[in-house]
Amino acid sequence: MREKATTLPNVRLEQGTVTSLLEEKGTIRGVQYKTKDGEELRAYAPLTIVCDGCFSNLRHSLCNPKVDVPSCFVGLVLENCELPFANHGHVILADPSPILFYPISSAEVRCLVDVPGKKVPSIANGEMANYLKTVVAPQVPPELHDAFITAVNKGHIRTMPNRSMPADPHPTPGALLMGDAFNMRHPLTGGGMTVALSDIVVLRNLLKPLRDLHDAASLTNYLESFYTLRKPVASTINTLAGALYKVFSASPDEARKEMRQACFDYLSLGGVFSTGPVALLSGLNPRPLSLVLHFFAVAIYGVGRLILPFPSLKRMSIGARLISSASGIIFPIIKAEGVRQMFFPATVPAVYRAPPVD
Repeated sequence: MREKATTLPNVRLEQGTVTSLLEEKGTIRGVQYKTKDGEELRAYAPLTIVCDGCFSNLRHSLCNPKVDVPSCFVGLVLENCELPFANHGHVILADPSPILFYPISSAEVRCLVDVPGKKVPSIANGEMANYLKTVVAPQVPPELHDAFITAVNKGHIRTMPNRSMPADPHPTPGALLMGDAFNMRHPLTGGGMTVALSDIVVLRNLLKPLRDLHDAASLTNYLESFYTLRKPVASTINTLAGALYKVFSASPDEARKEMRQACFDYLSLGGVFSTGPVALLSGLNPRPLSLVLHFFAVAIYGVGRLILPFPSLKRMSIGARLISSASGIIFPIIKAEGVRQMFFPATVPAVYRAPPVD
């Protein structure tokens, strides 16, 4: 993507590590960066797009970062094996949390093992290898088991914290925050790039009619609409990622177990019960209301399975807890995303702001 951008006549590529934003009277004027030779340089621009990733050290003055680390991914590459369903991604509903498998080449499959919590077993002293062999391997599909053990024995194990952070920007003249530096969701659904590329299209459309970016105050006022216009795609994928991770993670609670199985069986029904959630997952149907309807359809489906054909007090109690659990999963995520921007974006005044006059 970077190479493609540099082929454009109006793009100049400068590579270095940005150490700080240059601020003057509350307005961002550019960046200070260090080249690979160690030289400190400054670059000035009327608008600075800040996108320095999940470990951003520049976001603090541009947003209110509330970073959560619900789990970590342990990554392996499996070689010379065949997935149960060729050319498809696989989510294994394992205990304590999901395992992902997906092809990255004709002969390689990436495996991501989700480990709940901020800490993972040590790779250096062999605890990780032991965990993968004793806890994870027995839950891996038989077609992949031997390749999984071989990959563990090779020792090329990588770990990565899974971060989640709702978008909570401080509109700042001269700068705009994007990508994982701005907004993160659990990577179970692989939605990060979908949201990032969607945000780029929204921003591109907003900037397209402009000929002058030098009036920082007017530009910031105008670009506030970006935070609402991005919501249909971003909030749908963010909410789905957070909700699915919690639903797919194992729990001793009987209601959560029923919700997990109901979700699997609901998707297995096929038709709209499968294509609907997948369209939400991929960003092809960016409608938060459709997401909420499908989510509670899963919950109601789970309750129906419990109380039909012969309800009992125990089953009715589990059904009530299932609905309560479903609400406890999705409503906090929606609250963090912003109810008004998600479901009533037309009521946000910033959406109607016209481009600044040249």
